[in-house]
Amino acid sequence: MDWRYYDTRRISVAVKVEPSLLHDQTRQYNCQGLCTEKIPRDLTEASLSGAGLSILAAFSMIFLFGMELNEYLRVSTSTSIVVDKSSDGDFLRIDFNMSFPALSCEFASVDVSDVLGTNRLNITKTIRKYSIDSRLNPTGSEFHSGAVTKAIKHDEEGDEEYGEGAVSLNGHNFDRLSHQHAILVVNFFAPWCYWSNRLKPSWEKAAKIIRERYDPEIDGRILMGKVDCTEELDLCKRNHIQGYPSIRIFRKGSDVREDHGHHEHESYYGDRDTDTLVKTMENLVAPISLQSRSANNIAAEVKDDAKRPAPSSGGCRIEGFVRVKKVPGNLIISARSASHSFDASQMNMSHVIYQFSFGKKITPRVMSDMKRLLPDLGGSHDRLNGLSYISNPSDSNANVTIEHYLQVVKIEVMTGSHKLVEEYEYTAHNSLVHSLEIPVAKFHYEPSPMQVLITENSQSFSHFITNVCAIIGGVFTVAGILDSILHNTIRLVKKVELGKNF
Repeated sequence: MDWRYYDTRRISVAVKVEPSLLHDQTRQYNCQGLCTEKIPRDLTEASLSGAGLSILAAFSMIFLFGMELNEYLRVSTSTSIVVDKSSDGDFLRIDFNMSFPALSCEFASVDVSDVLGTNRLNITKTIRKYSIDSRLNPTGSEFHSGAVTKAIKHDEEGDEEYGEGAVSLNGHNFDRLSHQHAILVVNFFAPWCYWSNRLKPSWEKAAKIIRERYDPEIDGRILMGKVDCTEELDLCKRNHIQGYPSIRIFRKGSDVREDHGHHEHESYYGDRDTDTLVKTMENLVAPISLQSRSANNIAAEVKDDAKRPAPSSGGCRIEGFVRVKKVPGNLIISARSASHSFDASQMNMSHVIYQFSFGKKITPRVMSDMKRLLPDLGGSHDRLNGLSYISNPSDSNANVTIEHYLQVVKIEVMTGSHKLVEEYEYTAHNSLVHSLEIPVAKFHYEPSPMQVLITENSQSFSHFITNVCAIIGGVFTVAGILDSILHNTIRLVKKVELGKNF
């Protein structure tokens, strides 16, 4: 205890004071005297300018925080060029879907060649064909043209001893004879065609033999005829004849009148020697009774691989894919046959491209997500889609080949070590070339040995927090400095004004 004596009104009073209370009270008195002197006036005096500066600082912090948050949420990317080390190895997939209004599925061929010497003709395993009408709509199920596995057999050349056995057909008597006989077998030929001239002797001999065995006037079950397509252009066009010679088998009662007089018929692709032709005609007649004389009762007929349905229209849609080596090469669509000739001046390779892309197929959902990240991604993935390339061979004596020059580069999008998407983009340049050869649609592609690597870079959360703290501290510091300068300036101005008044 500490006893102290105070003189109050001349009366001595002894007051008992606790040491701790005395210490706290003394410290409070000292603080009131010292602390008030150390706090700057610009922080204790309220002013309109200080309030405005505080509001401005608050809005600045909110604005800077919003910008920092947007930067944190936004994904940035970096782009680099590296050597192509893609997972698909040395091969590249090409997907396509195209319509050729003037190319029959009967002869449409997809070929691939490259600078290494690869030459693949008439690829069928991964290709589908559909006959299309003038409005490019499919007219039926998939067209199976089949593949010729052996050379077509003909009679020996030099044997010119034959008579005229086949009936000459034209646009006036064709329909009448096709309805008069149960089976009408027609040779559509061109006098300038080498293969038509090879077929002519055996065809006339076989027709003469069949006429003797099955008299058209008495029997009437079968008739062999011929059509010169250089004279009967409309008749040959109506039956979609594009290669010479084309042997077609028409059956009574199978014609479709609503399609411009078109007849459902078959194409014959077998040997062309006299014996084989005669045997084929007899097999056609065998299931038909002499009394009925109708080709409708042919359910028991054994299918022959040499006979396949003829195209129901003159156009063809070709879709599918091919795998090629990653070297410059060509994808060629053309009319091809080992035993037919084509009139180059009448061939038209105009086409409409629905799809043409390289690499693996990318779903629309994945591509949409990638475009939100990279708006320019995928813009050239299918550059040719929806484009039409039309030529008119009648404008020139030379046929027209349509060529596309494509330069291909691979793009990969990575996030860390994870691959988000890989795609191929390409540039396309097109030209129409006049030549004396059979016209084709050629896609010349050149894959780049380099690839574009796009890496996703995301900001760390710790960096975001650090920046937010820096924004808060920085704004307070700057606001304090500005407020101090403003307050001192105002005080100085007031002092000057007061000095002038005295």
